[in-house]
Amino acid sequence: MANCIVNYGFSSFILFVWMAINIFLFVWFYFFYDLGPQFFYTRHILGSALAWARAPAAVLNFNCMLILLPVCRNLLSLLRGSFVRCSRTMRKQLDKNLTFHKLVAYMIALMTAVHTIAHLFNLERYNNSRQGVYDELSTALSDLADTENTTYLNPIRITNLQIPTYFGFTSIAGLTGVVITLALILIITSSMEVIRRSYFEVFWYTHHLFIIFFAGLVFHGAGAWCVSFVTCSQSNTRRYVRLTFHLLLLPLFLHGILIHVLCLQIVMRPSKVLELQLIKNGFKMEVGQYVFVNCPAISQLEWHPFTMTSAPEEDFFSIHIRSAGDWTDKLIDIMKKVPEGAEGPKLGVDGPFGTASEDVFDYEVSMLIGAGIGVTPFASILKSIWYKFKDSDPKLRTRKIYFYWLCRETHAFEWFADLLQVLEKEMEERGMGDFLTYKLYLTGWDQSHATHVMVHFDKDTDVVTGLKQKTHYGRPIWDKEFEQVRKENPTSIVGTFLCGPEALGKVLEKKCAKYSDVDPRKTRFYFNKENF
Repeated sequence: MANCIVNYGFSSFILFVWMAINIFLFVWFYFFYDLGPQFFYTRHILGSALAWARAPAAVLNFNCMLILLPVCRNLLSLLRGSFVRCSRTMRKQLDKNLTFHKLVAYMIALMTAVHTIAHLFNLERYNNSRQGVYDELSTALSDLADTENTTYLNPIRITNLQIPTYFGFTSIAGLTGVVITLALILIITSSMEVIRRSYFEVFWYTHHLFIIFFAGLVFHGAGAWCVSFVTCSQSNTRRYVRLTFHLLLLPLFLHGILIHVLCLQIVMRPSKVLELQLIKNGFKMEVGQYVFVNCPAISQLEWHPFTMTSAPEEDFFSIHIRSAGDWTDKLIDIMKKVPEGAEGPKLGVDGPFGTASEDVFDYEVSMLIGAGIGVTPFASILKSIWYKFKDSDPKLRTRKIYFYWLCRETHAFEWFADLLQVLEKEMEERGMGDFLTYKLYLTGWDQSHATHVMVHFDKDTDVVTGLKQKTHYGRPIWDKEFEQVRKENPTSIVGTFLCGPEALGKVLEKKCAKYSDVDPRKTRFYFNKENF
């Protein structure tokens, strides 16, 4: 329990505050419309459905204001920079931005369902009251006409028998409600893991329906089914629209800025990995940051995130792109056709943006864990370490790094092994061979490879990477690894950084909690995961 408080306490507090605000808004507005004397006659027509429609609307406005903030990348980078001198617990919350974004989306979906169902009941009761189905007071209230300073109580003005859904599709509130609900359904369904991983283009394009969603949301209140009453003037509706607009203005304003860059060098690496070295266009980067890349020759609208693999000390920035779908395949084909020495096509770049890996040098001890192409942020970190040692940087407080890389294919190690060899040699020359402990794990191999390894087992260097550290076969036994790190660093705070699949992240997060000591003077593990 104590370890859970150390690792999840602040996150739980933030979720508690968010949920408390949602509950307060729902309860307060529910009783405001259910008990308020100004809505007495409207409640006589609609009953409790009035409160059930308006309370979720208040919660929706609040969460629609929040939904974009966790994905405003420039804002997150600014906040991360502002929190450098604050506790790492505060900065860690920024790395859970996508989790909070999803929770807010779930709340929007739930409140939309309640709001929609309540309004369907409202439509039915409005129509029946207009047709005289209910008591005389309901009929009389529905017959009230417009006067100079008031609006009608019942928005359905046709006395002939009318299907309620017809009014719903022809009024401003009804039509915009249908449009934003359909947009929301498409956005949520296309965000499923299987679609996002296999058909990223579908996820990307449908997510941009948020423009239609927010535009419809601003005008949704102008229809005024249940916000204009006998004692309510048209200015009430205008205030409602202005409130919605102001709530959405901040997150819409805080969206990204992009630049265009040219390719400095194009290199094809093993395992269908493309390395692009791009000209720095006046921006400053930190280790582990990422950018969104657009290739106009493929699509003007499609952007994909890639971690920068270069060090901040270099005069260019590089990204490594693995073949993983239609867009990456097309980009690799385009780059292969570029003549040697040519600059290559112009690319759009949005960023750079901060990630958890920026904090790696804030820990005395760091565990870096990459899976497959997920090694890219650690390439930037390890390169930066090489430069810091080369320049004898006095600000470097990190004294130990444990690096783990899990790969399915032997060829995947090749492009990164050169960097490890340079680091290995640099550490030995400076008498700091214990600074970097790295373990490479091959999770897939065939019989011929196994035979080849057995024949050359006695060689001083590894047959796969050429490094002095031999490659491990299979997956790490994480309990053993964490126990070893804790034993070697009995009084340190260890930053554990992962760039890899969600399933591995859950395992490592549990290990960090398991092997952290409640005593602040002993070993504690802080889990950090890359999120895009």
